[in-house]
Amino acid sequence: MRPPIASLVVLLLVVAALTVIGLDGIHTGGIPQAVLNGEQRIAADTAQSMRTAIEAEASTVRRTANAYPATSTSTPTTALKALTSARKAALGRVLLDAHTGKLLATGGKTVPLAGVGVARTASGHGEIPPRLVTSGGTRQLLYFAKVTLPAQQDDPDQDQYQAQSGTERQWLLVVSEVLPALTAYGDGRTAEVLDASGTVLATAVHGTASPAAAGSGLSAAAARAAHGSGSDTDASGSMLGAATGSRRTVAGWAQVASATGQGETDDLGLVVLTSRAVPATTTAADYSGFALEAAGALAVVALLLGMALYFSVQQPLLRLYLSAGRLARGATGDGPAASAELSRPVPVHGFGELARIGRALDSLRGQLLGESGPQEFPARRGPGYRALAVAGVVVVACWSMPMIFVLNRADTATAVPAPVLADQQARTEIATNRVRQSLDRSYTDLSEAAASLPGKSRAAQTEVLQKSLADHKQYRSLYLLDRSGTIMLRVGDTPLRTLVHVPHGGGITTVNTSGRIPAIAAYAQVRAGKGKAPAAGVVLFGEIDVKALNSILPRPKLGSVWVTDRDDKVLAASVGYRAFQSLPDSGLTRLARATQGAPGTTGTATSAVHNTSSGPSVDAAAPLAQSGPTARLGWHVVAAEPAAALQIPAVQAEQHTMLAGILGLAVGAACLGWLHVVVIRPLRAVAVLVERLAGGDRRTVLHPVNHDEIGSVTRSLELVRQALAEHDRAARSGHAAGPSRPLRENTLQR
Repeated sequence: MRPPIASLVVLLLVVAALTVIGLDGIHTGGIPQAVLNGEQRIAADTAQSMRTAIEAEASTVRRTANAYPATSTSTPTTALKALTSARKAALGRVLLDAHTGKLLATGGKTVPLAGVGVARTASGHGEIPPRLVTSGGTRQLLYFAKVTLPAQQDDPDQDQYQAQSGTERQWLLVVSEVLPALTAYGDGRTAEVLDASGTVLATAVHGTASPAAAGSGLSAAAARAAHGSGSDTDASGSMLGAATGSRRTVAGWAQVASATGQGETDDLGLVVLTSRAVPATTTAADYSGFALEAAGALAVVALLLGMALYFSVQQPLLRLYLSAGRLARGATGDGPAASAELSRPVPVHGFGELARIGRALDSLRGQLLGESGPQEFPARRGPGYRALAVAGVVVVACWSMPMIFVLNRADTATAVPAPVLADQQARTEIATNRVRQSLDRSYTDLSEAAASLPGKSRAAQTEVLQKSLADHKQYRSLYLLDRSGTIMLRVGDTPLRTLVHVPHGGGITTVNTSGRIPAIAAYAQVRAGKGKAPAAGVVLFGEIDVKALNSILPRPKLGSVWVTDRDDKVLAASVGYRAFQSLPDSGLTRLARATQGAPGTTGTATSAVHNTSSGPSVDAAAPLAQSGPTARLGWHVVAAEPAAALQIPAVQAEQHTMLAGILGLAVGAACLGWLHVVVIRPLRAVAVLVERLAGGDRRTVLHPVNHDEIGSVTRSLELVRQALAEHDRAARSGHAAGPSRPLRENTLQR
């Protein structure tokens, strides 16, 4: 009986304390934490884009070197020309002897090799990561690749065994390039790339940057913060800069390093710094007063409920427990002590079931004394303790329901600060750029494979496609189609292609419109071989594994991200989805359609706050259509993040208030339900049994179910039943009951 009542009071007081803790720390004023977090994530997304670009360039240089068909007669000049002819971004390139560091061939501008240590650099067994060097006051990236040539046979009369024992020659290709292009997203935002000392290497500005956004000292502070991050290779953070009028600079920094610490860019020491001037919040809101009032009200409710249950349930039940024990001792005992136990009336305490049991016990006392016979009791008499438990739940609900549904409601239109909405749009644009770059690389890789197919035999073409499939993990299948749509050659998995039309030119397209897996493919024309008619040309298709596209969409606190086609059907997503399904919310569909510009234009990104069943959602959409192979797709990237996950004060207050209300209601219902199970329901059963016993039912055995106060009352009643049954048997046989006659006589004598 005591545990549920005590638990109710204690747990409600705990909920009151949690209400104070949860709401007391929420304050609005100045720059919200959500704005700082958003700038930090934009810097991290920009750093990831730069990291991906550097790693892709390093991989391309190495792949080109590995694919070079070197022979023992290859010359450095011809090899360098073949290796770098397609590298339009290269500033300079050199070919060195990997063992001696001797310069073998050069091209373009001078490559700064001071301090590189060619022999030591090429002596390792793994891949050589890029390096950041200085040339003419500017910083450049050096990309390395090893070119292995077969052993050269100097003596034509040398036997075959000696020729095979010669050592292979190895060259080192070094390509110098500028840093990948830096892009700033979001109006008024400045993006910078810093080296380890805080020197600005590249700058990009979107729109017109406010003078306050170029706060002095931010670059050095970001470099120090990145250096102090230690082993966290993908560390990031945020800072506050100078204030100008009602606006203040918010900055975010992130290292251009891999999350695992084993990437191409880990040793470069590059840091991305983004900054933007945002308006400071002038209206402050403090929820500590509300928290104290709500907690105080719940504490009062807890104490009142505890006192009500103590005085109306606990104390009457304990008195009843004592009275039942006294009655059992009088029924089973003998002599003056038993007479004294039965002579005292049973007090009736409380109401409902306890009052019914008390009256029935007093009737049984009279029957044991022979003063009265069986007594019938009415089946129903007023409300019982079940109504008390329901009333308790209602009282707790009177506190909880306003907390859940009324108090501290966040206004969807004003709860999300404008800078947070702008940050979500900027991050969606960055995600769009990642998708576009991934598709562009897939098309470029496929075009290179298509360019190497003309004039080769079927076996040679198969070998080329198999090597491309092994080098480019984003493809699940590569195949050649003739103009009728028939597959001429295939490597990899079974194609998902269902569309028969064979497009002209090259680009990215979808090759199915239904099924369990969306099929996105890059395609490129294969030129006809020499001496063949143009009609003999075919198209090379590379179906892109949708898992590779899904893997680049998730980003921390960006929420759910979807890639949709021009009909707003989902092709890829960062969350679970069904192929070609519609977006999960009509507001997202409208947002995606709002990005579409006039015919022939790229469209513009847009964002909005939508009210959902789980609260406000910060949504954004951006068109994928740009120049290049994705220009004609009409696809979109849509992102939706619950505002509750972005540390927005108004939304946090709403969520914490709702949580307090839910906890209070759950605690009240659980503890009062517990009281109903262990006290009230057994009391109702005992009340029925004791009234039957008082009404003359001597055959129903009373079995105690629990080892508690009610179980003890039941055991006492069973002893009384046995005494009354013995008395009835004795009366029927013409003899007085053992303890009853003396008790009656003693009573008459007194």
